Amino acid sequence: MKKSDIEKEFSRRFNLNSVESRKVLDVIIDAMTRMLRDGERIEIRHFGSFFTKSYEPYEGRNPRTGEKIYIGEKTLPLFRVSNWLAPRLTEKQSDK
Repeated sequence: MKKSDIEKEFSRRFNLNSVESRKVLDVIIDAMTRMLRDGERIEIRHFGSFFTKSYEPYEGRNPRTGEKIYIGEKTLPLFRVSNWLAPRLTEKQSDK
């Protein structure tokens, strides 16, 4: 599913035009981005939670040359599926 597909679903379900549905989705994404950037956790019941994890800097290797390289500290977003949704995903796959 792409962002445009979600915008179309908003338009269909809430009787919005495409500009309005795009604005609604942009507000949601901007708010989620801001919350994650500020280190907050986002929990959507029956779906899952988004959170960030910080990684310390470390020394890695270039896979082509084997040369040692420095990899700096980084913070990445992660997603954990809810206990409610996880078994439903498994059920869907086993039906195929």
